[in-house]
Amino acid sequence: MDLHWAEMGRGRPLVLLHGLSDCHTTWSRVAPRLAKNRRVIMPDLPGHGFSGRPPEAYDLDWYAETMAKWIRSLGLDEFDLVGHSFGGGIAQRLLLECGSQVGRLALVASGGLGREVGLPLRFFASSGLVERFGQPFMGPGTRVVLKYFDIHDPGEAANLAWLNAQPGSARVLSRTARGVMDWRGQTRHFLDRAHELRQLPPTIVFWGDRDWIVPSQHASGVLDYLEGLYVVQFAGCGHFPHRECAQAFAISLEAFLDAAHHEPPRLRHAGLLPPSSLRRPSFLARSSARLRAVWDRVAAVFGLRRPRLA
Repeated sequence: MDLHWAEMGRGRPLVLLHGLSDCHTTWSRVAPRLAKNRRVIMPDLPGHGFSGRPPEAYDLDWYAETMAKWIRSLGLDEFDLVGHSFGGGIAQRLLLECGSQVGRLALVASGGLGREVGLPLRFFASSGLVERFGQPFMGPGTRVVLKYFDIHDPGEAANLAWLNAQPGSARVLSRTARGVMDWRGQTRHFLDRAHELRQLPPTIVFWGDRDWIVPSQHASGVLDYLEGLYVVQFAGCGHFPHRECAQAFAISLEAFLDAAHHEPPRLRHAGLLPPSSLRRPSFLARSSARLRAVWDRVAAVFGLRRPRLA
């Protein structure tokens, strides 16, 4: 598989990972500033942009393993890492592959930090129609979505629509979504494998308070299980802080990366499981709970006792 990336600047490496059905140009409004004293490296994820679209499973682990091999091929002994949306989920998973090399981590409206996610993404994850019949609509669909967000320059929007119209893009979108979501929401969470990490790098979380794709409540929710985390929210901003609030985002990110010292975050409780909202009870469990609730109401009226099982 061919993997495409763009670079600018010299200095300490900074790897920027884009989100689902996006490409490296998503960083165009912040990369020139960040590259004044850094080597900014912006890959097109496998199956995205100018990179190849092989017939793979496109699950989260495969993405992380592939990107870890690419990082090793560049000879990056130490680097800082930024991940947006699905790229944030890959960034979290990369900590298992090359965590000792990651100096600082920034997650931007990241997946993997909560369950809720926008309805269109749930559709992509729960329906095989996108992979079978969606390819002719990838280009026009991209134009419609970008016009709705109205945050891309016309040239970049046309380029991304052309890239997403390339054969295999619908398969990538469908399989990637299915790998991290179902019709109820996200199925992968940072806490699933956090216990495997010896230490986290200093980490900051960026979010827009008007993000309807991945809700901004996830940013504050992370503080429930990670102590020492830095959280920055942008007022009036949606899912793309690095485009909608580019200057404020770049200033905040530079301040985080340039600070002389940051304490790494720590899990508040050892062996902590993902939030209960991520582990939806089964149909039988929900039905049993409803029956118990009905029985308790009837018992309260007639003075009955709940039967005990041997």
